[in-house]
Parts: sequence; C-alpha cells; structure tokens
Amino acid sequence: MPQDLHIHVSLEGQSLQLSSGGNLLESYPISTSRFGPGFEEGSFKTPIGAFQVCEKFGDDAPVHTIFRARHPVGLWDPAQRCDDDLVLTRILRLEGLDPANLNTYDRYIYIHGTNHEELLGTPASQGCIRMSNPDVIDLYAKTPLGTPVTISQSSPP
Repeated sequence: MPQDLHIHVSLEGQSLQLSSGGNLLESYPISTSRFGPGFEEGSFKTPIGAFQVCEKFGDDAPVHTIFRARHPVGLWDPAQRCDDDLVLTRILRLEGLDPANLNTYDRYIYIHGTNHEELLGTPASQGCIRMSNPDVIDLYAKTPLGTPVTISQSSPP
C-alpha cells in the first residue's frame, strides 16, 4: 500500500474514507457515538481531531471474533441476537495527537467490527468507530501502524 495513506472519519457523513495523496481509495459506512463528539473520560463520545493508528489486534482472526481487552474470547454467532456492543473481527487502536484528545488511548477508542451492522450510517456507538466486519478486515489489511487519522464533524474537502 502507498506510504501516504490517511483515514478521515466524518461524524456528519457517518463515513470513513481511506485516501492516498489526496486520492480516494475506499469509502466505508460507519457508526460513531450516539452521544456526539467529545473528549471526556466516561462520556461514550467520539473524540475529534488528529490521531494515528498506534496498535492493531486481530491478525488472521476469524470473522466475528469477539475481543475483550483486545484479546480474542470467542466467536459471535450472527444468528443469535445480541444487544451488547461487541468489539469484533479487527481492532485499530487510536492515539490522540492534539492536546484535547490525548486521553483517546486511555479511553480505548478503536475502529472495530460490530454486531450492529444494521446501524451503520447512523450515530449509534459508545465512542468507537464501528464498521462492518468485511470492511474492517479490508481497512485493517491496508492500514499500517502510524497511519494518520482525522476525525471531524464534517466530510473531507
């Protein structure tokens, strides 16, 4: 993959765009916090600003692997209803780079797969950026550690 990758997350558009050199490579529907943007510990809000992918979890994990504390603990069965907010399939952990979002790492804000794919395109998460499981596998494979991430209210220019 190109070395000049960038991820842009739009709260307004509920989309994640992967670009290289200003050229759009992929666009994915996502779900950010149902509580809106924010930085406060325990707020369940999605932080905004500049970030980077600092850790990745789930190399070669089967689709629908359930993660707790970033460790695989089993598989979710899509045929079984589950209202919990599961962290599935892959995790890209974010580290905040702005003074206001430096607590992002300690807040465990991730880009991850979800068991609530039907809610993608609407704000419904507890702070993280939810993606469909096939999409997070695709993004994970294309995104090296250190990839810059911008989370903003609006869509990218």
